[in-house]
Amino acid sequence: MFSKGCEYAIRSVIFIANKSTEGERCTLQEISIGIDSPLAFTAKILQRLTKSDIVTSKKGPNGGFGISTNKINKTTLAEIIHIIDGSAVLNHCVLGLDQCSDTHPCPVHHKFLPIRNEILQLVHYTYLKEIVSDLSILNTYIRT
Repeated sequence: MFSKGCEYAIRSVIFIANKSTEGERCTLQEISIGIDSPLAFTAKILQRLTKSDIVTSKKGPNGGFGISTNKINKTTLAEIIHIIDGSAVLNHCVLGLDQCSDTHPCPVHHKFLPIRNEILQLVHYTYLKEIVSDLSILNTYIRT
């Protein structure tokens, strides 16, 4: 459903948030390895996330990437998705038709509508805080 870049962005933010809750910053290499993503691709994603103020970047020997506790508590999956894939991915026709709507539906519009609404609820009301909490109690993982 989401682009590969968006998937890596979500995993990157989760990885960084998890380390930040432990009081640590992480390097590009650590993130790339930790989420099993190509280094150059990870760098481009982190550049966009830093520019959008989701993550912070600090240069130098004690540098690396981090996320403030405030951002961890307030950032939703929808915000990350919007930065990388835009808002159309969550509202676009499942068949890719430009004219699909309630008044001019595609063949699967009405069947997909409740699923889309559930996905929208999921991404708009799932905060990094919850995801990091699940990681810390080892109920979930972010690397294959």
